[in-house]
Amino acid sequence: MTAPVELYDTTLRDGVQREGLSFSLEDKLKVARRLDALGVQYVEGGYPGSNPRDQEFFARARAMTWQGATVVAFGATRYKGNRAADDPNLKALLDAGTAAVTIVCKSSRFQVREVLAVAPEENLAMIGESVAFLHGHGRRVFHDAEHFFDAWKEDRDYALATLRAARAAGAEGLVLCDTNGGTLPWEVAEIVRAVAAEFGPGAPGPTGGAAVGIHTHNDAELAVANTLAAVQAGATHIQGTINGYGERCGNANLCAIIPNLKLKLGLDCVSDAQLASLTETAHYVSELANLKPDDHMAYVGASAFAHKAGYHADAMRKNPLSYQHVRPEVVGNEARILISELSGRGAVASKAESLGLRLGTGDEVRAVVDRVKQLESRGYQFEGAEASFELMVRRLDRAYVPPFELIDFMVMVETRGGRDMLAEAMVKIGIGGGDREERAPGAPGANGTNGTNGPAGRVSTRTLHTAGEGNGPVNALDAALRKALVEFYPEVQEIRLTDYKVRVIDEGSGTEATVRVMIDSSDGESSWTTVGSSPNIIEASWLALADSLEYGLQRVLARRK
Repeated sequence: MTAPVELYDTTLRDGVQREGLSFSLEDKLKVARRLDALGVQYVEGGYPGSNPRDQEFFARARAMTWQGATVVAFGATRYKGNRAADDPNLKALLDAGTAAVTIVCKSSRFQVREVLAVAPEENLAMIGESVAFLHGHGRRVFHDAEHFFDAWKEDRDYALATLRAARAAGAEGLVLCDTNGGTLPWEVAEIVRAVAAEFGPGAPGPTGGAAVGIHTHNDAELAVANTLAAVQAGATHIQGTINGYGERCGNANLCAIIPNLKLKLGLDCVSDAQLASLTETAHYVSELANLKPDDHMAYVGASAFAHKAGYHADAMRKNPLSYQHVRPEVVGNEARILISELSGRGAVASKAESLGLRLGTGDEVRAVVDRVKQLESRGYQFEGAEASFELMVRRLDRAYVPPFELIDFMVMVETRGGRDMLAEAMVKIGIGGGDREERAPGAPGANGTNGTNGPAGRVSTRTLHTAGEGNGPVNALDAALRKALVEFYPEVQEIRLTDYKVRVIDEGSGTEATVRVMIDSSDGESSWTTVGSSPNIIEASWLALADSLEYGLQRVLARRK
C-alpha cells in the first residue's frame, strides 16, 4: 500500500450523535480549528438541512481562514418524489457554501425497501440525480454508501449499481460504510479490494479513478481494525472521529488510526509535529465535549504508557522500548511509573527520578517500597495519587521542612430546630520547623498522616488555633485550615479542590468499612491528586486534604526560591 491517504473527520456530525454529547456553535468552531491544525484534510461540519446551528456554523466557517482543511457539508439524496432542483435538503447543501459535500445514499435493497419505501430503480435515480445536481453546481461530491458491507452480502450486484450511479454522476469519492458496525476485518478487506479494483485510482474504464473510502462503526469493537484492513486493501479516504465519539458504541477513532497509519503503515498522513499534538487534541476535544478522557485509550490515554509491575518499571529504566511499542512523546504523551504494592525497588527509584527526587541509598529505596506496601494493605492507593507519593518520599529526607503540621482537630455537625445542617471544624496547627523530633517507625507524623510521612517530624515554631464553618465536615476543615495558613502563605487562596471521591474498600464491613478518599486539586497552572485512607471518613478526608495543601504550598515555596 503506497497510495497517499486523506483524513476525513466527522466528529462534528457523526460524533455528536453520541449519547450525552452536544457542542455549542463556538465549541464546533474551536474543534474545527483544532482538527485543521492536526492536519485533517476534510472537516465535516454538520447537516445544514437539519438545524439552524449547523447553518450558522457554515456561515461562520466561510469567513475563517483554514491552514489546509476543506470544510464539508453533509446531507442526503433528494427525497422520493422530489426533483433534485426543488429538494430542500440539496438546496441547504448548496447554501452552506462549502467546496465539498457528502451525501448519504442507500446501498442495500433491504434498506431501500424497508426504510425508503421506494423501488430499487428509484433509489438509483435518487442517487444519480442528487450527485449530478450538486456536481453541476461546482461541488466536489463524496458518496457515503450506507450499510454497504451488509448490502454486499445481501445483493452484491445492487450494491455495486449504487456506486456506479454515483460515480457516473460525478462523485469523486465512494465511501463504504459499515453502518451497523458488525463486519469483520477480513470481510472488509475482501470487499474493499473488489471495489477498489473497479473504482479505485488505478482502475480502468469510466468508473475508475475515484477515491475509495472507509467509514466504520465500533459495535463489534473492530472499527479501527476494519479501517486499517480497508487501507491495506486499497482505501485511500479515511473517515473517523476524535476519541471515537459516535452513536451507540462510537465511530472509528482517529486518535488510534492516525498514529497507526503513520507509525505502523508508514503513511505520512500528518507531519511529525502534528502527530506530537495528538494527545493534546484528544484531551482538548473531550474537554469541550464535557466528557472525561478515557485514560485507557490507545496512544492518547493517561494510562497508555503507564507501567505498574516492578519488573516492567526496572526494564523501562534500562530501555524505554522494553515495554512500549512506540515512544510516547511522538504522539504527545508521556510514560508513567505507577506505585503500588506490586512495585519493586526499580519502580520506586524510577518514579522518584521522574519527580525530580533522588533516593540516595538502597536502604532508602527499600524503606519507601516497604512503606508503600504497608499503606496499600490499609487502603491507600498511590498509582492515582502521585502528589501523596512525592510527599512521602520527601519526608524521608531529614532536611525536609513541611510548611505546616497538624497538632489536632475537631469537627462538629449539628442541626437544631429544623435548621439546615451546620458543620464546624477547629484545627490546631504548627507553622515553621525547628529541631528534629525523633519518632518511632510507623508512629503518626506531620499532618497526622499515620506515619505516611516517615518516622520523623519537626517541632513547630508557632501554633495557630482556628475554626471554620462549611456545608459539610470536609468543607469546614478546609475553611479552618486555610484561615490558619493564609497569613503565612497567601498563595493558598489560589489552590482549589476540583474533585472529591470516596470509595469503600471492604464493602462487607458495612459502616465500619475502611474508606479511601482521593482529592484532586489545582492552582490554575497544574493539578495533582492526593489520597487518605481510614475507617473514619473524616480522618481519611483530612489526610487527603492536608496532603493536597502541603503539596500545593511546596510548589509555592519552590517558586519563592
